[in-house]
Amino acid sequence: MRYFLELSYNGADFGGWQKQEEVGSVQSVLEEKLSLILRKPTEVYGCGRTDTGVHASYFVAHFDTDVIVPENLVYRLNGMLPKSIAIFHCRQVSDVLHARFSAVLRTYRYYITHSRNPFTYETAWFQPLKPDTTLMNQAAALLLSHTEYRCFCKGKMPGENYKCSVTEAMWESTPDGLVFTVSANRFLRSMVRSMVGTLLKVGFGKMTLDEFAELLSSGNRNLAGKSAPPQGLYLVDVVYPDFEKTRNIIQPPVA
Repeated sequence: MRYFLELSYNGADFGGWQKQEEVGSVQSVLEEKLSLILRKPTEVYGCGRTDTGVHASYFVAHFDTDVIVPENLVYRLNGMLPKSIAIFHCRQVSDVLHARFSAVLRTYRYYITHSRNPFTYETAWFQPLKPDTTLMNQAAALLLSHTEYRCFCKGKMPGENYKCSVTEAMWESTPDGLVFTVSANRFLRSMVRSMVGTLLKVGFGKMTLDEFAELLSSGNRNLAGKSAPPQGLYLVDVVYPDFEKTRNIIQPPVA
């Protein structure tokens, strides 16, 4: 039987979602606690691979098991997990539904604050200067007309597949900063952070709209801007066919 877990986590204390040797990860901690409760080694598969320091206000993972899952699984998991991880729902789903490969849309948000704040340095990027958001939105609109995003990818992707279908990309002002929202069917390694860094170059007048358009067509990562730091990035939504999430998007304290 297959079960979907819906959860959130603060990525500041983790080396990302994906388990790896000598670095703590959300996946490894979750597998450890779930295996203890079910009394059987249990693998957990996530909807994506967030980088070190990146957060998820909405994340989906699945596990398969042939043992009886206790009704109070969520309560017991939350009692064992660190406070930086919160499970809010578990339900049985079809065996053909996969947390990663069945997702049809993912949404990320990147948060920037213009005020130095000791309570948000792990949850937003402090950027005291205010860029031109009109120019950045004009550049962001160009993302919707492209299908290949190699220029924003860190390293190589399996099968040299750099195609994504971006359906939303826009900047909005908050009372004390900016939020960049981007949605696509899939994302490449460090793609959103690279987008943010490059769009800020446009906003600060260090790259023209024509140069941004040329970057998209070139596929040359070296022409893009420096990637924004991880602490401002959140996975905020994942969409599956015939699956209704049980929680709305959680807004971080800087929103």
